[in-house]
Amino acid sequence: MSHTFLMEAGRWLLQGSWLDRDAMLLPVKGKILVVWGRDNWYDMVTQLEFPTVERDKITFKYRGRFNDSDRQYTFVLQHSELGRVEGEGWIAPESIVQRYWVLGDRQRRTGFETLRRLGENTYCLSSSIMSGHYLSSLMEATVERQVE
Repeated sequence: MSHTFLMEAGRWLLQGSWLDRDAMLLPVKGKILVVWGRDNWYDMVTQLEFPTVERDKITFKYRGRFNDSDRQYTFVLQHSELGRVEGEGWIAPESIVQRYWVLGDRQRRTGFETLRRLGENTYCLSSSIMSGHYLSSLMEATVERQVE
């Protein structure tokens, strides 16, 4: 079974929990849209919301390109809280792993995400943001493809 998340265009729903340093665990919901263009370029937009508290939505706007090997890729990201971000991803047989870093950031914030395939249309997402050497937030969620 090959990956369907990111590797194919589609709409995905995200549901899980978010934890900020020194804060209570929050439920999080979101939507992800993946669109593919020419020459191995993709666009992905993710919007997260927190249904139980008044907190601004978090928006991620990715633009990336796959290398010839189709196992590694690079991307740029406009993050509503972090600003301009660059990153890289690797496609493993059972997971997709991404690492990113905030450009020109005095706090030295970086992020790491792992999407573990549970089935053709379901992934488990584990994501964290670090400031320097310390974790500042963590998200765990299930990501499910909307089948049309």
